[in-house]
Amino acid sequence: MVHRVVVTGLGLITPVGIGNEAFWTSLINGVSGIDAISRFPADNLTTRIAGEVKGFSPEEFIERKEVKRMDRFSQFAVAGTRMAVEDAALDLQKVDLDQVGVVFGTGIGGMETFEDQTRVLLEKGPNRVSPFFVPMMIANMAAGQISINIGARGPNFTVVNACASATNAIGEAYKLLQRGGAQVVVTGGAEASVTPLAFAGFCSMKAMSTRNEEPSRASRPFDRDRDGFVLGEGAGVLILETLDHARARGARIYGEVVGYGCTADAYHMTAPAPGGSGAARAMAMALADAGLQAEAVDYINAHGTSTDLNDKFETMAIKEVFGDYAYRVAISSTKSMTGHLLGAAGGIELAACLLAIRDGIIPPTINYENPDPDCDLDVVPNNARRRTVRVALSNSFGFGGHNASVIVQRFEG
Repeated sequence: MVHRVVVTGLGLITPVGIGNEAFWTSLINGVSGIDAISRFPADNLTTRIAGEVKGFSPEEFIERKEVKRMDRFSQFAVAGTRMAVEDAALDLQKVDLDQVGVVFGTGIGGMETFEDQTRVLLEKGPNRVSPFFVPMMIANMAAGQISINIGARGPNFTVVNACASATNAIGEAYKLLQRGGAQVVVTGGAEASVTPLAFAGFCSMKAMSTRNEEPSRASRPFDRDRDGFVLGEGAGVLILETLDHARARGARIYGEVVGYGCTADAYHMTAPAPGGSGAARAMAMALADAGLQAEAVDYINAHGTSTDLNDKFETMAIKEVFGDYAYRVAISSTKSMTGHLLGAAGGIELAACLLAIRDGIIPPTINYENPDPDCDLDVVPNNARRRTVRVALSNSFGFGGHNASVIVQRFEG
C-alpha cells in the first residue's frame, strides 16, 4: 500500500521572525532580516552582514541544563520541533511513539561548538576540552535531540547534503511515510553557522555579498548586480503524517506532499553543472513522481541564492523543464529576505510554499532593481502577489552537486 502524506505542523525560527505567522508576515511584506553581524566582531572580514535569528531564548523550549549541552543548531531544531508539534496539535501522550520518526537535515552541524572547543584546546590544553564536545558538535545530534525531547522511537537519521539537506530530508521523510515505515515524521533542517571560522571560509571563497553598507539590500537573487549570498541561520521544522493518521486524529492539513526528485551534478565541488542540468533533472523527477505536468505548478520557490552562476543556471533549468510555461509560472526567492540558511533553507522555504497555498499569496523576490537578461523569468519582483496557489515546487541545490526538489499541493480530501 502506498500512503498519501500530508503536512500538519510547522515550526519556524528564522532571521525574519520566530513563529509561523511572524515569518509569513515578514515575507509577504518584503521585510529583510539581513543586518550587521552582532554575534562576534567582524571588522576584519570582507563580509560583515548576516541573517541572524534575533530574540531566541532556548530556555522557552528546553530545560536550562539541557540547553548547555546543545549546540545552537540543535537548540534551533528542538525548539522548532516543539513549535511544530504544538502547531500540529499532536498529542504525544496519544500517538504510538514507535511510529514517530525523525529525518532531519543540516549542512554543517555544530560549528559554534567546534570553534569554541578548538580555542580551549589551543589555549588551555587537551584536558580542558569538554566531554560534551563531540556529542554537541556531530551533525546527527539535532535528530538525536529531537527524538530524546519528544520520545520519538521510530526511524531516525540525518541528511548532510550541504544546502540541499533539508529538502532531501523532507523528501526522504515523505518516501518513508509513503511506504509505511512510520506514521509521523519530524523533518526539515537546522543551521547555526554565523561563526568566525565559517565566515572566514566563505569569505575566502568570495562566495558572499560584500554589500556591507546596505545589509537589507545585499541579497538580490536574479538581479543583475547580485554579488553573492548572505549567510543566515535558524530552523524550519515540519510534521509529516500519513493521511490516514492525520484524519484519524482530526488534524488540520496545510497541504499534501506529492513529488520528490534528487540528483547529482557529478561535476564540481562548488559550481553547479552548466545549464543547470542536474537541477532540471531533479525538478523533472519530482513532477514525474507527482504525476503532474509542468503547467500544473503555480509557484516555484527557487533556490535563488543571489550568486552569479546559481541564479543563471537555475533559470536555464526551469526553462528546460517548463518550456514556454517557464515565462508564466510565478518564481521567487525568499532568500532575498532571510538570507541563505544552508542546510535549513529547504525547511523554511517549503513552509513558505505551504503558506502560499493556504493564503493565496506569493512572497516576492525583494531587491530586484536591475533585470539580468540571463534571468528573464517572472521572479515576483519586490511585492507579494495575490494568486491562487494549488501546486508549489521548492528547489534546493548544494555544494557537491546535490539537487533536490519537493512538490506540495493543496489538500483536496
